[in-house]
Amino acid sequence: MLYLVPTPIGNLKDITLRALEVLKEVDLILAEDTRTSSHLLNHYQITKPITPYHQHNEHKVLQHLVDQLTQGKKMALVTDAGTPGISDPAFLLVRECVKAGIKVESLPGATAFVPALVNSGIPGNRFCFEGFLPLKKGRQSLMKQLAEEERTMIFYESPQRLEKTLEEFIGYFGADRKCSVSRELTKMFEENARGSIAEVLAHFKGKPVKGEIVIVVEGKE
Repeated sequence: MLYLVPTPIGNLKDITLRALEVLKEVDLILAEDTRTSSHLLNHYQITKPITPYHQHNEHKVLQHLVDQLTQGKKMALVTDAGTPGISDPAFLLVRECVKAGIKVESLPGATAFVPALVNSGIPGNRFCFEGFLPLKKGRQSLMKQLAEEERTMIFYESPQRLEKTLEEFIGYFGADRKCSVSRELTKMFEENARGSIAEVLAHFKGKPVKGEIVIVVEGKE
């Protein structure tokens, strides 16, 4: 059995009771960063074995993990924050488990883009999740494609690239397109900046920005 276990995106109280039960019952916890996950596990006095599973080693350890699961081991996959598989490792392992007939359960829980979308004031009935945009190859062509997108668009971005990305959005989407930027969701210094892309850019212009960033942009009329 493989469990995909969402973890809090900031506030440790946002973990579910079921997630805690699963983490206490499994034989092994696979973690994107064992140091980050250990902080959560120690907080809830969970002492299960933990091993790294991330984008740099997933191909190397994949078959070994599938073999252990086939032999009856129970594992939980967690990432640094949020739901595994949403801009985080999970897909390869889940695909191989499905091929091997290993049962996979995904627990519901925290995902950063959901609160960012619902508090943005931008329609959420139809949306597309783009995650992190490509840094170089394919970025321009994707931007041109998204300029015609009619659904609400959701992006993840690093604090260091926020200004540049918003400037690019103005070039492709127009300065007046509605936008919302959420950072540090569920944490002490949570901030949600809303308005046109130009207004949101002006709000962050020249300021030191920290924390995880979610950008929500209105689709083309």
